[in-house]
Amino acid sequence: MSNAPRAAGVRRDWGGADDSCTILHVDMDAFYAAVEIADAPELAGLPIIVGGSGRSVVLSATYDVRSLGVRSAMPMASARRLAPGALVIPPRMHRYREVSREVMAILSEITPIVEQVSVDEAYLDVSGVRRHWRSASEIAQHLRERIAAELRVTCSVGVAPSKLIAKLASTNAKPDGLLVIPRNAEVEFVQSLPVGALPGVGARTQEALRERGIETVRELAQSDPASLRYWFGLHGGNLYDLAWARDRRGVDPRREELSIGSERTFAADTSDERELDRVLVALTDRVAGILRSRKVMGGVVVLKVKDAEFRVLSRSRQLPHPSSDAGILIDTLRQLWRESPAKGRLIRLVGVRVEQLHASAVTGVQGTLDDELAQTSVPRELVASAVDSVRDRFGGHVLAPASGLRRG
Repeated sequence: MSNAPRAAGVRRDWGGADDSCTILHVDMDAFYAAVEIADAPELAGLPIIVGGSGRSVVLSATYDVRSLGVRSAMPMASARRLAPGALVIPPRMHRYREVSREVMAILSEITPIVEQVSVDEAYLDVSGVRRHWRSASEIAQHLRERIAAELRVTCSVGVAPSKLIAKLASTNAKPDGLLVIPRNAEVEFVQSLPVGALPGVGARTQEALRERGIETVRELAQSDPASLRYWFGLHGGNLYDLAWARDRRGVDPRREELSIGSERTFAADTSDERELDRVLVALTDRVAGILRSRKVMGGVVVLKVKDAEFRVLSRSRQLPHPSSDAGILIDTLRQLWRESPAKGRLIRLVGVRVEQLHASAVTGVQGTLDDELAQTSVPRELVASAVDSVRDRFGGHVLAPASGLRRG
């Protein structure tokens, strides 16, 4: 739940995405509250605060509650005074982390260069994948629509040449919006904002700037940089650079990846075992391909099922040894499905996730007699490597396991 100020009446059209627009900032809208509403649709339209009791603080709130002055990290007692009619829901952090993983999995299917900065926001560098799309804004719109359709939560996306401008754009696109800032508009855009919108400008810095007659980014940009450094040290020089949209930071995807997964929401709820198995095979094949492309293996396989009543059931199993072999993964997932209490119900969504990732280069696998007997045929890892090579060259859709294809 971001407390960054949005400029009143900020322009919604700064031009289309040009070749400079390679950075996306995806920020979920009122994330914890949105997850609660997604899991309990009868809450839709109600004023909601997610937070604890006693001396706890606000974690999230719907936008109608925010309009009353409620903010994240505000004491719950203060929030209740401002919004006495709001429904207070205790947080379910495990559930928010689960949905966060699903969001990040969707983002990672667009580009591997994803920097997750919190449970509900991430930067993407789409410079390497734009040739597959008409523009970066088309990628952003696709992500917004897919997250809303599959997870029933919304996000706002900023598209820009840098992380700074993309972040500011997503903030000013909220809620459930998209804002594109091309290179030739980024200085004008940032200088149209209040100084408190800049990262690193908290209440104390904002007050110190106000005492010196600086309330907007434009006024900050027109200040003497030497004076800013004198007043604020190195931070003053950084503020001056931000006021001129100078940001050389790249998207850093080097955060440790905890899991890789994929899931599918059915167009209509189904209990058809053949259809469920077909989708399970297709999802597993996709996950195995991602594992191999990132040169990792997984030690735990997770099956996720959401039924027609939106009940989510997850089952996991430790593998005998880490693997990226689709055959091994699907055998484990089929066993988990046979044991699942959701079997026989109408199913809305199935998902596959592999956890406890290990680098393939340093993961030793103990051979078995079956492996030795299989030496008379083509090793499975060579087949997988050949399939990956064909997909890299001609696209991921050209080869698929037969059991993952739709009949007819």
